[in-house]
Amino acid sequence: MAKNILVIEDNADIARLVMVNLRSKQLHVDHAADGRTGLDMARTGKYDMLILDLMLPEVDGLDICRTLRNEKVFTPILMLTARTSELDRVLGLEVGADDYLTKPFSVPELVARVNAILRRSGQYQPAPAAAANSPLQFGELLVDPDRRQVRLGNNTIELTAKEFDLLWHFASNPERVFSRNQLLDSVWGYGHAGYEHTVNSHINRLRAKIEADPAKPQYVITVWGVGYKFSGAEPGHGVA
Repeated sequence: MAKNILVIEDNADIARLVMVNLRSKQLHVDHAADGRTGLDMARTGKYDMLILDLMLPEVDGLDICRTLRNEKVFTPILMLTARTSELDRVLGLEVGADDYLTKPFSVPELVARVNAILRRSGQYQPAPAAAANSPLQFGELLVDPDRRQVRLGNNTIELTAKEFDLLWHFASNPERVFSRNQLLDSVWGYGHAGYEHTVNSHINRLRAKIEADPAKPQYVITVWGVGYKFSGAEPGHGVA
């Protein structure tokens, strides 16, 4: 079945360009021309991915992203921005966008980003290697890559696609110390050099969800002057 993508973009020419090219890849694409309509459509939960312009009439892209994440709608988001300010791009990532693309963009790069985000979120052509990954258990924390599910004791923990990718990267390499730049390369990709504070923000949110006391983390540990590591006993193979 074709995956459902919602494009929230007020520029008719850009929206048409995106829709035509994604539909040519057998993806189902809907369009909203303003932020309020787009937010209402995104809330339905029927979309596998959102392509979201930053500057929109009525409700802007940052507010849409922030609202969805606060309402626990974790649909992957690719944010489009015509702004060149680093702060705008960082804000998009920090309020929960999974990636960004700066206008003007090339169609092949857009399609590559869409495929990569859907693949990482488990929505589109999962990598064959993923099926071979067994769930990992650290104490009460269970990380299941096939289901992209995290459980803490008897509770299921809701993570965004990027938070899950970050946790799985850590859990797959226990006790290994990663610098912020290494995490950007491995988890974010696409040359996000210079956005180390985005790593900090995602780790803070991840800790708030999986740590009993985020101020005294048990799992995601700061290694001062270097970066972060995932700590705990050697992983066991969980039973999903």
